[in-house]
Amino acid sequence: MLQAPAQSTEGSRTPAVSDTMAQPKGTVVLAYSGGLDTSCILVWLKEQGYDVIAYLANIGQKEDFEAARKKALALGAKKVYIEDVSREFVESFIWPAVQANALYEDRYLLGTALARPCIARGLVGIAQQERAAYIAHGATGKGNDQVRFELSCYALCPKIKVVAPWRLPEFYQRFPGRRELMDYAKKHGIPVPVTPQTPWSMDENLMHISYEAGILENPKNQAPPGLYTKTCDPAKSPDTPDVLEIEFERGVPVKVTNTGDGATRSSALELFVYLNDIAGKHGVGRIDIVENRFVGMKSRGIYETPAGTILYHAHLDIEAFTMDREVRKIKQGLSLKFSELVYNA
Repeated sequence: MLQAPAQSTEGSRTPAVSDTMAQPKGTVVLAYSGGLDTSCILVWLKEQGYDVIAYLANIGQKEDFEAARKKALALGAKKVYIEDVSREFVESFIWPAVQANALYEDRYLLGTALARPCIARGLVGIAQQERAAYIAHGATGKGNDQVRFELSCYALCPKIKVVAPWRLPEFYQRFPGRRELMDYAKKHGIPVPVTPQTPWSMDENLMHISYEAGILENPKNQAPPGLYTKTCDPAKSPDTPDVLEIEFERGVPVKVTNTGDGATRSSALELFVYLNDIAGKHGVGRIDIVENRFVGMKSRGIYETPAGTILYHAHLDIEAFTMDREVRKIKQGLSLKFSELVYNA
């Protein structure tokens, strides 16, 4: 079960769908973000006859969770669970990647790939607690996340059934584009974004933020000014360096000390957040790559991974001090395999 208790809400709400519903199908736990896609999916699942429980995992993204809770209830969610799994994400998912020197295709530090099974563990925990037979997600049929969510869920609970709307003909034929989703949202009283949307998609967690799709699909298009949010422009970063000492035990960072001002951090979450701040201030952690997705497509992605970049290089130094050269060769091969397994779920 989960390490931290989830917070649940159920109460009065105004269903956003008509009274004409399909036959009851049982309870589904939906990986809910509060955005347009998962909000429409929530209402669509109710139309199909499901009782919907919304699950939001706080893994360090900047989000108004209370607003998302109220929105899910207003759209007809039976319950809403919001769970802060940031510490679990660092200790159970990021630390093993640091120990492994995990790096996919020589560049990508696996921020999204590590986060998805953490969210899936929360989904399964709530599904078991609520005796729900189904789990649903809003990942598309073209990306890696569908595989990461579903294989994680099946591994943790083989009897669970996954509903993936974007792979169901009755869903994607009804919603071939964003315009149809917007029309559906207006029809069913689903609040739609009123602020201008960036011409690319973003996904954020404590470890990184990714930017892809839209104008970024053409690799010739450079990252527009203002795209980066976790790291400072290196041209504008401080001229004075921060010198950090990082202590490891069994390959896991246990303490960071800033030799300049004497600041220290020891707990896993505080240590990682501090390294994000320091690295981000100096513009550390940006990459712009084209990667091979598990589903067979190539994808251009821009990533910011500040703390992860520092820890990757620091751990390489630890291995240089401690590992025999032949053992290190074996470790390098294992790191490559570990990274592929994580990326491919």
